[in-house]
Amino acid sequence: MQTLRYQAGGRAFAAIARFHPELTSLRRELHAHPELGFEEHRTSARVREVLRACQVDELHEGVGGTGVVAVIHGRGRGSGAMVGLRADMDALPMTEHNDFAWKSDKSGLMHGCGHDGHVTMLLGAARYLAASRNFDGTAVLIFQPGEEGFGGARVMIEDGLFERFPVQSVYALHNWPMMAPGTVGLNEGAMMAAADRITIQVSGKGGHGAHPYQTVDVVLVAAHIVTALQGIVARNVRAIDSAVLSICAAQAGDLAAFSVMPGEATLVGTVRTFSPEVQDLMERRIHEVCAAVALGFGASASVHYERIYPATINTAAEARFAGDVAARLVGEAKVQRKLEPSMGAEDFSFMLQHKPGAYLRLGQGGAPLHSSRYDFNDEVLPLGAALHAGLVEQAMPLPPGD
Repeated sequence: MQTLRYQAGGRAFAAIARFHPELTSLRRELHAHPELGFEEHRTSARVREVLRACQVDELHEGVGGTGVVAVIHGRGRGSGAMVGLRADMDALPMTEHNDFAWKSDKSGLMHGCGHDGHVTMLLGAARYLAASRNFDGTAVLIFQPGEEGFGGARVMIEDGLFERFPVQSVYALHNWPMMAPGTVGLNEGAMMAAADRITIQVSGKGGHGAHPYQTVDVVLVAAHIVTALQGIVARNVRAIDSAVLSICAAQAGDLAAFSVMPGEATLVGTVRTFSPEVQDLMERRIHEVCAAVALGFGASASVHYERIYPATINTAAEARFAGDVAARLVGEAKVQRKLEPSMGAEDFSFMLQHKPGAYLRLGQGGAPLHSSRYDFNDEVLPLGAALHAGLVEQAMPLPPGD
């Protein structure tokens, strides 16, 4: 951690670094007790306990289910400004294969995406901000449930998040193993793709595998659909645009019935895009291709297209501001301001549909996200907490002389 301390510097970082061991202990405690989306009861209770100890000004629980919102007022409030910071709390339904002392105590559940670290960094920022209050305005700290496929951000918004806490801007920070510790990445546009789910139901006529001429073979039809769908991105999406279409699961027949041809087959997959226009194109062409291919074989195909998460799009001014805050911590050379977007998805996108803001990456190295060997890098906890704090202090500076 010595290198990071030297590079980061700054009042917030120096103050937070003094309680780094406590943050590490808390992060590992959270890692050992993972909870799925909207089941984060223990996590939520622990968050509230820490926030009370920090003496935040307001503490609101049950926002969007298990969500928690803390309010911290600055030394002054004459600016009327209000800035939101968000951390996600939920874990993943996967088995952990680490062997350290703080590994998951729940079979089939794991903090495989670092949300334990995100919560800890925001709590570290809360402790510092509540103690120092070196800003003019109000900080709103949002501890969000259900990011991993449950749309927890959308649920919090529907529960009145931004009516109750009308922030002018909102920021989120996510660890990124593909970047080195001590680095920060972002850009002024798309950070993450929209995530859509497709379910394709192929209907034909089952029968005996020895007499295929008496059937309409849904396995054959499904195979042709999978192949044909790959032509959509290659031939319908402009080369300067981006899209991914992946069929990730297929189900037909009974593996024990080797000579029975089924009458139904199901394909499930995902579509990832950055722009609404490409998203609309993909949905339309998937319907058309599936129907046409199936018809050519005398079968039928229905498509259920679900738009799960929108694209995560940073607003330009807020992204530039966040990059400047990061540069004051780690140095301009350690900030990637034109970070390549990821085709992964993030439900912070719902918040960015309602408020200006930015989604940042915090480098940490190590195993990739959603790996059974993943663990959050505790060495970057003070840096992430200081970055959160810096966004508040520099967005809402105290008047000269205060």
